This record gives sequence, structure tokens and C-alpha cells, in this order.
Amino acid sequence: MFRKRTNADEAKDFFLRTVRPVDGIEVLPIGDCDGRVAGEDVNAGVDVPHYRRAAMDGFAVRASDTMGSGSNSPVLLKIDNKIEKGTCVRVHTGSPVPDGADAVVMLEDTVVRGEMVEVFSQVHPFKNVGEIGEDIRKGELIITGGHVLRPCDIAVLASLGIEKIKVFKKPLVAIIPTGEELVPRGSRTPGEGEVYETNGLMTSLYVRKWGGVPILLDIVTDDPEKIKEAIQRVSGTDMIIISGGTSVGKRDYVPAVVESLGTLLVHGVGISPGKPTALGFVNVKPVVCMPGYPVAGMVALYYFARPAIRKLAHISDEPDRVVRAVLSEKIAGRTGYKTFARVKIETGTPYSNMWSCKVFPLSTSGAGILSSVSKADGFVIIPENVEGIDKGEEVDVVLIE
Repeated sequence: MFRKRTNADEAKDFFLRTVRPVDGIEVLPIGDCDGRVAGEDVNAGVDVPHYRRAAMDGFAVRASDTMGSGSNSPVLLKIDNKIEKGTCVRVHTGSPVPDGADAVVMLEDTVVRGEMVEVFSQVHPFKNVGEIGEDIRKGELIITGGHVLRPCDIAVLASLGIEKIKVFKKPLVAIIPTGEELVPRGSRTPGEGEVYETNGLMTSLYVRKWGGVPILLDIVTDDPEKIKEAIQRVSGTDMIIISGGTSVGKRDYVPAVVESLGTLLVHGVGISPGKPTALGFVNVKPVVCMPGYPVAGMVALYYFARPAIRKLAHISDEPDRVVRAVLSEKIAGRTGYKTFARVKIETGTPYSNMWSCKVFPLSTSGAGILSSVSKADGFVIIPENVEGIDKGEEVDVVLIE
């Protein structure tokens, strides 16, 4: 039997406190670093721009030569290839500003008359001129170690001539599906009492989405020795996720095997669905034992595995994507459990006008009904001390990734 039902938040905090980020560093081309975590601070080695550049198409001028110009009193300047009193040079956005010029008159404020230009707008010094280092100063801190790199960050690195950068290695996450009833996808048609193995696939995709590198093992039968061998075989990974075998049936050996190899922190958590979840460590590697029922397993992945993987990967946990909506029907909670109720958002409303969204509960029971998650847009999470949420109440919908 479950030794104890642990409060969901307490179990999560207890588990995460003992997770340590991965230390390894690798050097990658910046084009391969989208979503990766910078492994060190990056300072600019050059100024950007490294020359004075025109910020507009037009004519480079001495600002003093445009004094008094206006829409009804243009100043006449000669087009030349150098700047002197009374001359101007045609420039394009990003092109160098010639020596002697300290401003650029926009093309739309001029009219070309042969070799002369009528200037209809007075400009002040530095107008429409990008100075050296205006964007980035040499020595300036550009990227802080631990920052998750985005395409715009990578573009800045490219503007500095940086081709490679140090990033933290992604955590290796071993996934062990267990169960006598499981059939490998594509091998044969399941018979009575058998199902295709899907939890491993789902878990692998989520591990990749959350910043890890999934290593999916073959199905392991409900045999404690085989489960033990599988865990020992992936001892070189940074985290282990085991699917199935976590309840209290005759073939549910996983928690006991984890405890025999390391430390079982929790077995039985106050989440619904997902009570049979177990959490522990083997050789200081975090282990999440998710229930075999797909919906319960997904909830366990979301609530425990996701923050653990992100912590291993040096990625700060981020707020959930939430839509505020009105509940169309009452949802029942379960006292003592944090309840994850699957809901569907009314088509066409969730993002255009979030305050007028309506959500419809789907199957609120049946942890094995995987299609109910696929049909759902998100979860309404009901706290442990709330018996339910009434129709018409506003709720936060945590969108399913």
C-alpha cells in the first residue's frame, strides 16, 4: 500500500530541493543555440556599429548648412562625393557617413534639381546618424550566463562576429516504459488485454520540449529484476522517468525497486489523477515514477518532471500559459487532492477576447482516457481544499503544451 499520501506542493518542493543542475559545458555554433542556455557571460569584443552609418536614405550634410530651411524656403546644396561647405553626399541606410558630415537629411525632405538638391527640412547635428557603438559598446555585457538564448540574442551575437558560444549540456533523461500489457508500436496488433505503448513516446516528446535529451528504452516487463537491470543500465543519465508499475497491484514493483537502489522520497501524492506517482533518487539522479494510466502519467510529468528537467537544464521555471475563462458547467473537486480537470475552450474566443471565453469540462474522471487530453485545450486546477467550482465562475485555464 501507499506509505503516505503527500500534499502535492510539499512533494514537489521536497523533490526539487534535491535536484542539482547539470554541470557540463559544450561549445556550439550560434546557429544551433536557439533555446539553449548560455554557459558563460558574453561581452562585446567590438563596437556595433564600428563606423558612423546613415540611419536613413537621403543626403549626408553639415547640419549648419541646413539652417533656415523649411517647406517654403529650401536650402540649395550641391551633390558631390565629399563634404565641404555647401555640398552634400547621397547615402543609403547603413552606408558610411562621409567625413565632414554630421547629419543626414531624409530623401523625402529633398528634391533633386540636376546636380543640386533642394533641402526642405532643417536638421541638427547627429540627426539620422548612427554613431560608433550606438548599438553595442565594446566590453558591454551582452549575454549573461544562464540566459536562455532566443533568435534575437543569436542575431546580436552574429552582429559581433561571434561564431560559437559555450552552452550548458542538455540533461539526458532515460525513459523506461514498463508493463506486461504493452505492445511496441508497429510490431503487431494488440490482442485482448494489450495496448500499444504510448507513454514512452509522449514522455520523450515532452522531455525534448522541456529542454532535455530523451533516451527511450524498450518495454520492460513487470519483473523486479528486469526493472532493476533497466535502471542500472541508464546510470549514466541525468534523470530517469519510469512509466507504469507504481500502484499497489501484484505487478507494481517500481517504487520498491527504486527504494532498493536508492531513496524513495514519496509514494502517493495528493493529485488527481496521478495519486500513484512516486519520486526518488538513484545514485543522486532524480527518478519520477509516473502512473501507467496516460492522463495520470501526463499530470505527473507536468507537475514533477517538467520543473525537474528545467532545473537540470539551468532553465528557470516559467509561469504557465493561462487563459481566463467562464465555466459553463460545475466541476467537482476532490478534497485533499489538487485536481486537474480537463476542459475545452469555446472555439474562436480564447485569444481574441480572453475575458469572454467559455470552457466546457470534458471527462473529469477516467485517468486512462488519453483522448480526453487530446480533445482538451487545458486544465482547470482545483485546490485541495475546494470541493468544486460552480457554473458561471471565472477560472484560470492552464493551456496544455
